[in-house]
Amino acid sequence: MTDATTNPGAAGSIPAAPGTSTSDLAVEVRHLDKDFAGTRALNDASLLVRGGTVHALLGGNGSGKSTTIKILAGVYRADAGDLTIFGQTHDLGEYTPATAQQAGLRFVHQDLGLFLDLSVEENFALDSGYPTRRGGIDWRALRRKVTRLLAEYELDVDPRAAIRTLRPSDQTMVAIARALQDQDSEQQLILVLDEPTARLAAHESELLLQRVRRRADAGQTVLIVSHRLREVLGVSDDFTIYRDGRLAGALVDASPTEEELVEIMAGKAVRALHPTGDRAHADGTPVFTARGLRGGPVRGIDLTVHRGEILGLTGLVGAGRSSVLKMLFGEHTPAGGTMTLDGKRYAPHNVGEAMAAGVAMVPEDRAHEASFMDQTVTENLAVARLSENWTGGFMPRGRERDAARELIAEFGVKVAGPEAPYSSMSGGNQQKVVLARWMQRRPRLLLLDEPTQGVDVMSRADIYDSIRRAAAAGCAVIVASSDLAEIHALCDRTLVLSRGKISDEVAAGTLDVDALTSLVLREKTIPDAATEATP
Repeated sequence: MTDATTNPGAAGSIPAAPGTSTSDLAVEVRHLDKDFAGTRALNDASLLVRGGTVHALLGGNGSGKSTTIKILAGVYRADAGDLTIFGQTHDLGEYTPATAQQAGLRFVHQDLGLFLDLSVEENFALDSGYPTRRGGIDWRALRRKVTRLLAEYELDVDPRAAIRTLRPSDQTMVAIARALQDQDSEQQLILVLDEPTARLAAHESELLLQRVRRRADAGQTVLIVSHRLREVLGVSDDFTIYRDGRLAGALVDASPTEEELVEIMAGKAVRALHPTGDRAHADGTPVFTARGLRGGPVRGIDLTVHRGEILGLTGLVGAGRSSVLKMLFGEHTPAGGTMTLDGKRYAPHNVGEAMAAGVAMVPEDRAHEASFMDQTVTENLAVARLSENWTGGFMPRGRERDAARELIAEFGVKVAGPEAPYSSMSGGNQQKVVLARWMQRRPRLLLLDEPTQGVDVMSRADIYDSIRRAAAAGCAVIVASSDLAEIHALCDRTLVLSRGKISDEVAAGTLDVDALTSLVLREKTIPDAATEATP
C-alpha cells in the first residue's frame, strides 16, 4: 500500500497525491455534516477526488457514503460543509439536482433507470431529446448519434435492440453512455457509479470495470461506490473510507489489500471473511443426496451434502445454481432423478412440504422473494413459525416480539427495535433478518442463494459467522454463489457447474480464488450420459 492513511479523527486532512495541487481535484468535499431527526449521518466528513482517476468511496452500511452521494446529487441538503467541483465553490444551502447536473456530475445508480421494452436509441433520446426534421423525429440522425456513442463506449450493440435483450454488463454500459452523452471537449463530467456491479455476475462485473478503467485512462473522472472490495481494488486509483459518518482513511495513488481496507472500515481485523481452516464440524454423515437430478437448465447432477458440511455451488449465469436449490426446496418439480433426506425418499411437491421436512431456503432476490417490506421486523421473523405461534384462535404478539428481540441480538441485527419497519434497515441487516427467520426453525438442510449479495463487509462477516455456527450445530448447508471469494471463504467442498452439469469438485484449501475463477470461466462442456460413447 502506498501513501498514507489519515488519522480517523482528522477528517479534513485528506492527503493530496505527491506532486498534485488543489487544481488537480475534480471534487472537494470538506467538513460535511448531516443529521436525520437527531441521528448524525455525517460528522465532519471529507472527500477529495482527483480528476482523471477512479476513486472508490467505501464503508459499511450506515457509514455515510450513500448520504454523501445524495448530497452530491442534490437530493439531500447538507447541514454544513464545503463543496467545490472543478474549482467552482457551491453553496450547499442552495444546491439542487439541477446544480449538480450543471456542475458536471452524472449519476448511474444500481437501478439503471432504463426502459427495458424500449430500444437503446429511444432510451438515449428520452434523456437528451429526439432530433427532429420536417416536423417529425429524425430517426437516422438519432441512430447515427447513438451508433457513434456506442462505439466510443466499446458497445457492439444494435441501437434498435430492446434494452431487455442486452446482457447485464451491456445494459449498465448503455446507462453510463447515456449519462455521459452530453460530454464534449469544453465540459468535463464526473461519473458517479453507485453499486454498478451489484446485479452482475463476476465475469460481467470484470468486463464492465475493465471498460470503466479504460475510460479513466482516457481522462474520465469516476467516483464508484461498491460493497465488492475485490472488484474496486482492481480498478481504483484512490480510496476514501468512511466509518460511523466520519472519515476513517484516505489512500491516494494506492494499492491496498482487501484486508487493509476491511480493517480501516471496521476499525479492527475481521477474520470471518477468510477461510477458518476448521472443518471438524463436518462428520461424514450424509444428510441429503441427489442422483441424476434434472430440471430447467440442470441436465443431470449427483450431489451429497453431509451433516455439518458447507457445500458450495458455483458457475456462470445459467449454469443451474439457483435451479438446483429451487428443486430441493419444492419450488420447482424435478424433471427426473431421485433425492433423499436423512436416508428417506424426499420429493416435495411444494415449499410447505419442504419446510415440514426440515429444509429452509434464503433466496437470491431478497426484496421480492424473501421479504415483506411494508411489515415490521417482528412480522418478517414470525412468518416462518405462524402455525407454532398461533394459540387459542389468536396470535400472541408479545411472544412474537420477545422471540424477535432474541433473534435480533443473536444475529447482530442493527435496528431501532422489533417493531421497526423492515424497510428501514440496511440491506445487510435485512438479510440477517431473513437468515434468522429460517435459522430459528433449526433446519436439517439450509439452502442459501447468493447469501451476501448487496451486503456490506461487516454484515457479510456476521452472516458468515451465522452460517458457520449453523454447520457447527450439525446443519447441512448448501451455498450457491457467483462470488468466488465467498465460496473460498465459506465452503468445505465446492461443485462447479457448467451448462447444467458438474464440471469440477474442489476440496477446501486446494485452490485459491484465482484458480477457482479459472475453473468457472473455462466453461467445460459435459456430455449427456445418453450421448456419451461406450468404450
